[in-house]
This record gives sequence, C-alpha cells and structure tokens, in this order.
Amino acid sequence: MRAVVQRVASASVTVDNAVISQISRGLMVLVGIGTDDTDSDASVLIKKILNLRVFNDPVDSEKMWKASVKNIEGEILCVSQFTLLANTTKGNKPDFHRAMAAESSQEMYATFLEQLRKAYQPDKIKDGRFGAMMNVSLTNEGPVTFTLDSRKFVYTEPTGVEVTNSAITQS
Repeated sequence: MRAVVQRVASASVTVDNAVISQISRGLMVLVGIGTDDTDSDASVLIKKILNLRVFNDPVDSEKMWKASVKNIEGEILCVSQFTLLANTTKGNKPDFHRAMAAESSQEMYATFLEQLRKAYQPDKIKDGRFGAMMNVSLTNEGPVTFTLDSRKFVYTEPTGVEVTNSAITQS
C-alpha cells in the first residue's frame, strides 16, 4: 500500500462541480492499493500517517518537525488513487497491473478508512468518492510532501556499490 502525504493549510474534493469533502489544516493523503495488500499493510500505513512528525511545535512554531497530525488535532482528507501503483519503467504508457482490482480495492479502502477513524477522531477523517473523477484542490504548507509505502522500498544500486546498514561502500 502506498500513500502520498501532504501537509496542507486546506484541501477539498469536488465531484461534478460540487464540493463533497473539505478540510482545514492537516494532511491530504492519496492512497494506492496493490494487488497483494492486506489489512496489515493498512495498519502500517495508518500508524505512520498518524504519527509522522510533519508539523511545527504547537507551542514554539520555530521548532520544526515536532508534531504529528494528532498532536495538532488536524484533519485528514483521504483519496483513493490507483495510479500510485503504476509501473512506468517500460515505454510511455503506465501499466496498472500492480493495482488491486476495483471491487477488492474499494473494500480494502473502506477498511483503511474504518481503521483510520478508529485510530484517530472519526469526525476529522474525510474522503473523496471511490472511483469517481475527482478534482482535488489543496494548499500545500511548506511545501511538505512525503511518499510512504507499507513495505520496504526496493532500491537498485549502481554496479560496484554495496549498501549495508545505511553505509555505502565502493567495491
């Protein structure tokens, strides 16, 4: 499961020229669900989203990276976005085979939202409309944007370079 998390001053989702969800200060979260994602992936991502320190200290705004969305009692706007699972390594047409099929993905996304609401404050969690053509507007604060993955990223290292315990050595 993948997410793009943005610290926002405000964000909204519009469908058919009508605003269906909006938040003030908090996080905009785009969520991509893969073919083999499980409830465990959702739990990992939720924990990270709720605890990631992306806001300044509420008492001393000069101190950066001190508070989570929970600490500032911010809102969260989630939008399901299968394109986060696109493979763009070959050619110019994105390949979406890694994205979970629509029906299963809708169930997994609903579970994700349910778990997020249970882990935080249900009234502070908003979402878009699954499968709809949405216009997403936001004011990114910073800008601050992070990509998260419920599993370890796979890095391809250049030939002759070995990565061990965060240290890079030349061979």
